[in-house]
Formats: sequence, C-alpha cells, structure tokens
Amino acid sequence: MVKKCKQSILFRVKLMKYVSTKTYGHERGLSCAFRQPNAESHCKYIHGYALSFTFVFGCNELDNNNWVVDFGSLKTLKNWLEQTFDHKLLIDKNDPQIDQFEIFEHSNFCQLVLVDGVGCEKFAEHSFNFADKFIKKITDNRCWVESVEVKEHGSNSAIVMRDT
Repeated sequence: MVKKCKQSILFRVKLMKYVSTKTYGHERGLSCAFRQPNAESHCKYIHGYALSFTFVFGCNELDNNNWVVDFGSLKTLKNWLEQTFDHKLLIDKNDPQIDQFEIFEHSNFCQLVLVDGVGCEKFAEHSFNFADKFIKKITDNRCWVESVEVKEHGSNSAIVMRDT
C-alpha cells in the first residue's frame, strides 16, 4: 500500500502479519483427569485424556533470525503444561466435593490442581492466558498468542482466540 504524506513524500506501509505454531501432541502424555460437577451427563464423573495443545503465535515483525518465536525458548511453556496437566487431577475450585479431593491428595492418591473451571474450553483459556503473558515477556511485546486449541482426542477440541 502506498500513501502520500503532507510533504508529498511517498512511503510504503507494510501490512503483514506472521504466525507460527507449536503443538504438544497426545503422544507427549499430558494425561489428566477431571470432572464437570454440574453436568447432567457422564461428564460429572472423573474421566481423563492425554490432552493435545496447539499454540498459534503472531507478530508483525520477525526477529533477527526471521522467526516469529524461537521454539527453543518455550521450555517454560512446556514445563507449565507438565506441571498443570501431566498426571494431574484438575478440579474446579468451586467443586462441591472439593474436600474429598483434598483428602485424596493428602493421602497421596493424586496430584490435585485447583483451577477456575475445567474442560477443554477452560483448559484452552488457562493455557492462552499463561502463554500470552509468557510470549509477550520473552519477546519484549513483539509477539502474542493468537489462539490455543486443546484436544481431548480426535473428535473433541476447543479453541480460544484473541479478541480483536
């Protein structure tokens, strides 16, 4: 796009956005269990999946390597996923049976993680919020998270996207 400024000097405006993706697939073994305490279906029971996460990163300018994000710099994100989802029991902090789950944890039956909402949509939201803050920090606000998709398996997934 070419624009003309007040001094009659022509200049080119670069209108380009770059994206890259990072996937932590089902084979990574981010296996967690959870339940939907208010569900009327079988989802009210504890059940689990080896979750898959796909992060889409965006930027307007590539770094000095011509990358959106240096994938080698994502160890903190990988560690957060493992600490939050790997062999964990995720329970909504408002679950009416929270006392029972805390007994399980104190009895060494599970590694309990209390979260503000459970399920693919909420896991995608939690992951989006963590990753977006992290990516902005490590890139000095050059990059951001466009979206996060969380898959329970090949048939079920949820996506949280940046609101523009």
